[in-house]
Amino acid sequence: MYISSPSVRPSVHLKRFTANSNRFKEFLGTYNKLTENCFMDCVKDFTSREVRPEESSCSESCLQKYLKMTQRISMRFQEYHIQQNEALAAKAGLLAQPR
Repeated sequence: MYISSPSVRPSVHLKRFTANSNRFKEFLGTYNKLTENCFMDCVKDFTSREVRPEESSCSESCLQKYLKMTQRISMRFQEYHIQQNEALAAKAGLLAQPR
């Protein structure tokens, strides 16, 4: 249960709710795209109700590739931001220049 403090205005709660709602919508969109792409790539035989071992392993591989890709992109994004921050700090004279 969420207890509201009297010092927090209702608009703050609305902004938090909207932000959380938008993040959840983005997650659902990503999840739906991922499942659709992996399903279209991996499931080819609709003559049986059973999931074939090939389909199952293909789906798992598809998911693993996606997770590794997003992790790698996240790491590169962080590296880029670190470089940008260091460059800005050096430009502002906040970091000692290498000798």
